[in-house]
Amino acid sequence: MKSWTAEIVVSAVVALVLGGCATSQEWSDWKSHPTHFASGEHFAFSMRTSDGATQVRRSDIEIARAQNWWGKAITVAQSQVVAR
Repeated sequence: MKSWTAEIVVSAVVALVLGGCATSQEWSDWKSHPTHFASGEHFAFSMRTSDGATQVRRSDIEIARAQNWWGKAITVAQSQVVAR
């Protein structure tokens, strides 16, 4: 009986661990870039918008295009783009 219980516990732990893994697309993105952020500006933008606030500056958009940032794109309405 003990080995049966241990097998269930191990299976549950494995299921939990695998359930939290990245998708194949996310793994592909990670493997194609040596760092998490493309630049210091990319890091600053991610920290500034990590709480769900989508206040994007026009300069953020220009820098993102110029530096070819990667990751999940944030889409905002034109009215949410700040002219700074």
